[in-house]
Amino acid sequence: MSTNYPEDDYLNDEDDGSRPGAADDSKDITPVLNGWGYEAGAINVRKIAGIDGREKLQMRLDLGLLQMEVHGRPDGVRPHGRESYLDYFEERLKGHAKRHGSDRGFELDADECQHLREEAVMYYHRYLSLFILGDFPGVIRDTARNLRVLDICGEYAADESDRFVLEQYRPYIIMMNTRATASLQFKAGQYKSAYQTVTRGLERIREFFVRFAQREAFDKSNEVRILKRFAKEIRRKLPVDPVEKLENKLQRAIKREDYEKAAKLRDEIQVRKAQRESSGA
Repeated sequence: MSTNYPEDDYLNDEDDGSRPGAADDSKDITPVLNGWGYEAGAINVRKIAGIDGREKLQMRLDLGLLQMEVHGRPDGVRPHGRESYLDYFEERLKGHAKRHGSDRGFELDADECQHLREEAVMYYHRYLSLFILGDFPGVIRDTARNLRVLDICGEYAADESDRFVLEQYRPYIIMMNTRATASLQFKAGQYKSAYQTVTRGLERIREFFVRFAQREAFDKSNEVRILKRFAKEIRRKLPVDPVEKLENKLQRAIKREDYEKAAKLRDEIQVRKAQRESSGA
């Protein structure tokens, strides 16, 4: 005895163009993909005009593509009528604190934390795409937003694992936020501000490793290496500090054991510093 299932008819019938997906109703994205080849090892992104008239972001993957909104939640969904779950939970937190006089007793359960994690991945794809396209304000916005996700989960998740599972990504998000901010300053010729931004970013990452008792991991961190390379590039644009230049010469003289030269350099450094202090520079 054989049983016929509806899908048997679908599989066995010849295509007469009547079923969904046929002819003009096809949802096959092959034509789109054929016009945009995938490049292994590269992050392939672009901006396009959506049929709704709004700008969209697309990221080409090996098996297809991701399409994201440029503003709001990347998938365009509005949970509970808010821009994102993060906005909704932050609003709930404020309401709780207003009613009870403090945030004590406010918690996020496992499902709520999962919503936040899944949403953070969407924003990650977007800020990575925006960085490739040089849209640094968008990167700053989305990385700052994802850092708020780590903060709210770390403070209010009911389960300990939910409080810490995202923390491993904090150095990366800080690094991307720092690079985007400093890149804007660098492009504007604000080299000193850019250098200070990178220095602050490195200090924030150092604080992270200290907090988790991993001081030795700081120098091995890929995020730290990226920011230090950027700092070196920025320093090339900074005017040379005469005192710093003399101090470098002093170190080289000491290393060569040229103590007479070192003594002269120390005297000159002291004179320069005294002149600077007297001039108020």
